[in-house]
This record gives sequence, structure tokens and C-alpha cells, in this order.
Amino acid sequence: MAMAFKMATTGMWVTEECKNSFMEMKWKKVHRYIVFKIDEGSKLVTVDKVGGAGEGYDDLAASLPDDDCRYAVFDFDFVTVDNCRKSKIFFIAWAPTASRIRAKMLYATSKDGLRRALDGIHYEVQATDPTEMGFDVIKDRAK
Repeated sequence: MAMAFKMATTGMWVTEECKNSFMEMKWKKVHRYIVFKIDEGSKLVTVDKVGGAGEGYDDLAASLPDDDCRYAVFDFDFVTVDNCRKSKIFFIAWAPTASRIRAKMLYATSKDGLRRALDGIHYEVQATDPTEMGFDVIKDRAK
């Protein structure tokens, strides 16, 4: 157990692809969401999946594995009560109950480093099952 914790705290490397994909989502609006994963062997945080501009929140939720951790960012567009179009970026830390303890520790200790690399996140959601990151949760937070 100590070995896994020590390895996790030695620092992950966030690939340029992660940062570039995030900037494309934030500024060019070409992606609706991005799913990131950690390669435990190389200690790299990489892009696992990118959702096109036409995809929605359900597509993001469906792309998260039932038995392994992931990070995701979601660009939530909405209209305020006074009819203004807004966009908020959510960071989702996905650690399902069925994932391995070592993976949960690795993702938990590496989360802040990835968040710092992705400038412009408005909200964070941590979820262990789909109900904790339901679309209603996102809508409530984005007001």
C-alpha cells in the first residue's frame, strides 16, 4: 500500500495533447467533453476520448467505465433566467466503487495537478456512481 501511495505522489505528467484538447474545447468549442486517463506505466495523463460539439452529457456519462477511474471535463452551455447564453466548464473526478483501490489512490493524488494544468475550470464534481454526476447535479451547480 505504501508503494502505491509513494508512486502516486511522485507526480504525473500531463501530455500536451491534454492541454491542447482542453484549449480547443474552451476557446474553439470543437469538443463538448474530454475524458482523461492515467497510464500507470508511463505516469502520463492522456486523452482517452473526445466528444464532438454535437454530443451531450449522456454521451459523456456513457463513455466512463464502470470499473476504472477517469477524469473528465464537460462544457455546459445554458441560458440564464434573463436569457443570457453562458458556458461553464465542469471537472469530473470519476472513481466508481468497482475500481481498484490503487487506481482510486492514484487518481485522487493526481487530480490537483491536472486541474492546475487546465486553466478555466469553473466547478468540480466527484462521483463514485452515475447518480452523483447526474445532469440535474450539473444544472444545479451552474446557476
